[in-house]
Amino acid sequence: MTRPPDLPHIPYIPRLLFLSRWLQLPLYIGLILALGVYVYHFWVELIDLVGAAAGNQTALAHLLEAVAVRNPLPPEGAAAAAATAAHASPPKLTETTIMLVVLSLIDVVMIANLLIMVIVGGYETFVSRMYLEGHPDQPEWLSHVNASVLKVKLAMAIIGISSIHLLRTFINADAYSVKALVAQTSIHVVFLLSALAIAYTDRVMTRTMQIGHAQDNVPEH
Repeated sequence: MTRPPDLPHIPYIPRLLFLSRWLQLPLYIGLILALGVYVYHFWVELIDLVGAAAGNQTALAHLLEAVAVRNPLPPEGAAAAAATAAHASPPKLTETTIMLVVLSLIDVVMIANLLIMVIVGGYETFVSRMYLEGHPDQPEWLSHVNASVLKVKLAMAIIGISSIHLLRTFINADAYSVKALVAQTSIHVVFLLSALAIAYTDRVMTRTMQIGHAQDNVPEH
């Protein structure tokens, strides 16, 4: 798609208001930097996983610290736990630990996808056109993105991320209190209900707009 020709002269105040959309550009650049941090975090965890599989105890300790939640021990149990740990064998990489680390990596990927969706879709919707029509690498969802579609997609992405977090919590349930399990489950249910409400509202608005367009196109007798 070619760029549109130069637009006619716009009054100063409307032009200034319209140019204010570019104030969002530093925000999207900041999200790109945050995406870079997630990429670094992903590779750190992946390298630790490979190192732990090769028998590196330092890498395994990093993984256990990243995926495990250590609840404080009662005073009477602290001495016993210390004595047990002194005679215990070195920790090993278990299937549960691998699963928790892989879920953590998937969580990072899903958050990265969410960031890309916000950066690309938000820039296209609220800042400026990208003129990617016909480009072989254009994302499929970008061809029909608007504020409503972007809102629904973001809600679905957040539900996916919440599902990964909830699955990690239940796999490692022994490290959490019952109160924490109930709270995370309740928050996930709230996310689901919110996404359903957003999708239903978007459907009602789309149907109302379609009915309005159909009535406008009805020829007058």
